[in-house]
Amino acid sequence: MKNITSASTLIAALFLTTIVGCAATSKQESTGQYVDDTVITSAVKASILNEPTLKVNEINVETYKGVVQLSGFVRSEDNIATAIRIARGVSGVTAVKNAMRLK
Repeated sequence: MKNITSASTLIAALFLTTIVGCAATSKQESTGQYVDDTVITSAVKASILNEPTLKVNEINVETYKGVVQLSGFVRSEDNIATAIRIARGVSGVTAVKNAMRLK
């Protein structure tokens, strides 16, 4: 009986540690948020790739907790506006930060 109680306590402690270890903090993403951000980043890159006026190799995309940051060097103000509009249109994006510059 004592072994069963000890084993149950150990399993509960390991389970609780696992849950707390995967939780998000204000400065760190949870595993689920990281996966969501990866999906958002991929979707934004794909949308930029499908836009004929933009060059995907000129624009870097990073996502953290749904906030997309676009950076890189582009050819025109229109390209900046188009990239921002495309990023905002992707599902899961909560905000877009622009760090793109003109060549």
